Amino acid sequence: MKIAKRSIVAIILSAVALSGCGTTTGDRGLSGAAIGAGAGAVGAALLGGPVIAATLVGAAAGAVTGAATSPSAVNLGKPVWNH
Repeated sequence: MKIAKRSIVAIILSAVALSGCGTTTGDRGLSGAAIGAGAGAVGAALLGGPVIAATLVGAAAGAVTGAATSPSAVNLGKPVWNH
C-alpha cells in the first residue's frame, strides 16, 4: 500500500506540473482536466475507491489548476490538437 500512495503522490505532482500545457486558458484547462481525470481514475483503482467519482473530482481539480496557471509557468509548446 505504501507504493500505491507514493505513486498517487507522483501522479498528482506530475499533473500539477503539466497542467500549465498550452498557450490559452482553455488549452491549459482542457489538458489539466485530462490529466486530473487520469490521476483520479488511477488513484481510485489503486486504492479501491469509486473510480467514476474520483475521475470527476480529478478532472475538475485539473481543469481549475490548468486554467489558473499562466503559460509562462510551464511551456511545453503547442498542444497536440493545434498541430
